[in-house]
Amino acid sequence: MNCEYGLLGYPLGHSFSRAYFNNKFATEGIDAEYLNFELQSVEELPQLLAEHPRLRGLNVTIPHKQAVIPLLDELSDEARAIGAVNVIRIERQESGTAKPYLKGFNSDVIGFVESIRPLLQPHHKRALVLGTGGASKAVCRGLEKLGIEWRYVSRKRQTATPAPNGPITAPSGSPEGPLTYSDLTPSFIADYTVIVNCTPLGMFPRIDSSPELPYAALSKHHLLFDLVYNPGITQFMRQGRRFGATVKNGLEMLHLQADASWDFWNGKD
Repeated sequence: MNCEYGLLGYPLGHSFSRAYFNNKFATEGIDAEYLNFELQSVEELPQLLAEHPRLRGLNVTIPHKQAVIPLLDELSDEARAIGAVNVIRIERQESGTAKPYLKGFNSDVIGFVESIRPLLQPHHKRALVLGTGGASKAVCRGLEKLGIEWRYVSRKRQTATPAPNGPITAPSGSPEGPLTYSDLTPSFIADYTVIVNCTPLGMFPRIDSSPELPYAALSKHHLLFDLVYNPGITQFMRQGRRFGATVKNGLEMLHLQADASWDFWNGKD
């Protein structure tokens, strides 16, 4: 093989990226191979690069989207604004002796915006973003581009997370800034008609789990978007359907961000 690309994360049993890219390479006659690199710590990245001199690009997934940043030489403007990276372009000297130059990008924003946009209705003005990791930061950036206000929801009360975009008036008794799941009363849920799951809850193999929400407060006006794509219908989505909400998983988002990754790896900044 002429070049290698791969996925950096831990664990990777849930991922479809390897099959997607290797099918792309075979279909389009690209002399390349896509590999999975399960690293518990991003500190192992330099050794990985040394052991794979043909490696030209990486996707980055849970739990390394933020931790990998200090190891990079440069960030795109989008990745810097989000504070998370899911694509790394690896530039090497022809001699192969110099340290490779690593530039980080974020294609999650592109994938999320283009995947959710067709489902949005005029009443979709406010969103709850479940989780505060790297993927959620990209989602919040995407919601800003779409003109939708957002609030983080975290398992624990936090005091130092990014503020929501623009003024959002919380219901009486709710804290400003990040919320916890205990804050999500039925009346609160009724006011936030877009809910995006950025946590791994419900992801294979733990398919029976889901975020703790008052699902009975959902209605046909709600849109539930799950970044999880394996299984295709998560418990989060199943509960949404039960109460009439529109639901969508993250598979199309994966494909869209994968295509954007290929562009980044090939110099299209």
